[in-house]
Amino acid sequence: MEQTQRSEPAVTATTTANLPAVVSAGTTHHPLRTPVFQRFSPALARLVFRSDLYRRVVLDGPVPAAVLGTFPWHAPGNRTRAEAILQGEFIFYERHVGFGAVPWSMLPPGKALAAALHSFAWLPDLKAIGTEEARVRARTLVMGWIAAHRRWSALAWSPAVAGERLAAWLACADFLLAGADGNEHARFLESAGRQARHLIRIDGDPRDGFAAVTGEIAAALCLGMVSLQPMLARLERAIGQQLDANGGHVSRNPELHAHAFRRLIDIRTALDEAGEPAPAALSGAIELMAPVLRMLRHGDGRLALFHGAKESDRTLIDALLAASRISAPALARAPSGGYERLAAGRTVLLVDVGAPPPHGHRAPLAFEMSYGRERLIVNCGAFAGDDPRWQAALSSTPAHSTLTVEETRVADGGWFGTVRVDSQRQESDGAQWLEASHDGYRHRFGVVHRRRLYLAQVGTDLRGEDALEGRHGRRFQLRFHLHPDVQSTFSDDGSSVVLRMGAGSLWTFVAVGGPITLEESTYLGTNDQPRPCRQIVVSGQTGKGGTRVKWGLRLGGET
Repeated sequence: MEQTQRSEPAVTATTTANLPAVVSAGTTHHPLRTPVFQRFSPALARLVFRSDLYRRVVLDGPVPAAVLGTFPWHAPGNRTRAEAILQGEFIFYERHVGFGAVPWSMLPPGKALAAALHSFAWLPDLKAIGTEEARVRARTLVMGWIAAHRRWSALAWSPAVAGERLAAWLACADFLLAGADGNEHARFLESAGRQARHLIRIDGDPRDGFAAVTGEIAAALCLGMVSLQPMLARLERAIGQQLDANGGHVSRNPELHAHAFRRLIDIRTALDEAGEPAPAALSGAIELMAPVLRMLRHGDGRLALFHGAKESDRTLIDALLAASRISAPALARAPSGGYERLAAGRTVLLVDVGAPPPHGHRAPLAFEMSYGRERLIVNCGAFAGDDPRWQAALSSTPAHSTLTVEETRVADGGWFGTVRVDSQRQESDGAQWLEASHDGYRHRFGVVHRRRLYLAQVGTDLRGEDALEGRHGRRFQLRFHLHPDVQSTFSDDGSSVVLRMGAGSLWTFVAVGGPITLEESTYLGTNDQPRPCRQIVVSGQTGKGGTRVKWGLRLGGET
């Protein structure tokens, strides 16, 4: 069987002709007009949203009479994060940030951390503990936010942050308001109403993973202050904007895909509990997204590190897939999403065969490899915090297991144009071949990168060939970043590298076409604390007739 693809960025009427209505919904005419406030510049938005007129006309209004129900939240509570909050610290990707009594008066800790704080996505962690101490702390933090943020501010009231916060508050209202006095009840309901009235008048970012619209639907179901049907219409439009034809999130970020999947499951559960029918677009989206999420998992059950993703929590992913009630297996290929999965025996390869997305990493043809529950070949990960140096370094091509030219990153549009990626896959008797190419170095250096991968039927023999076609005299580096738990040493004759995995598996790496070196690398796959690791590098220079590096990884035994 042979399949060919060219990377496609998102949904079109043609690609969705034979798919459920979920995806094509975003390409049809929609009854809701784009809110006028979406068209405001940041300066004008500040002027309007902070005005007395906006406060009187939009924010001030009838206070919801009560919280009518508990909004679902399918992310399991994290006890470690909750206990840190009780000790006056937030944990943000293993970064501990002390906040004292109330965090809302401290200096801004950076945009990413501030967004995490203001989203209140950590509130269900306190609810999961369920103690009176946790309840009091949760209520204190919510009431403190209400007092400090009665008026609009750009980050705290942004669509994604406000939507996540409103959903989290309504998921935890039963817990944090138990035993609260009448004044606290009133302040909670008034603030929730103000946020909902603002949220339904602005559009979310098309890459926000349905955070904004989830808050809107939570307000409709749990506060009864807005009509549900217009919010469901906005959900259908968001699905069309944010999912590609295979059901992958358009960001191509596996972690954001998981978050988006969780929010859609929350919405479906909330509709079921309220006795409201789920739109076909919502059911179809969940049906498409589940096999994509399975596709993007390694043997350890956690996520591959592409385009800003962290590994995430296996328990969370298991819970989401169980809640989805979708048993379809992992996709082998997602042409619109730009991923290929090669699996044989205990080996899993995940390969990026898509064009780099606007806010993603620049690493076409990068791959990761796991054996059993352990990772062998990895990408370096992503930096979730606010340091632009780390963000730039980890999004660059050399931070990935692919080929780089002249130690530079692949073109990112602009003067050098967009990147075209093509791929072709074949399977026979359990063996799998993948051929792919990209022209991200053609405009600057006059070369095209072609990669061929072959995975044998039993999964213990991986062979690759990387070729550069075009101008000669270009230096290249072929990188294979190793997981921190992998030990690497040269063989006695220096012709190969022996890789020992944590559980004792031994793999041998060989290459022809350039000298092999072992160099230092770093890994930020689980959090923002760098872990030292190593990388195999095959270097060389392009020749007049083109250049090819042939390499292989073979399982040599168990110890």
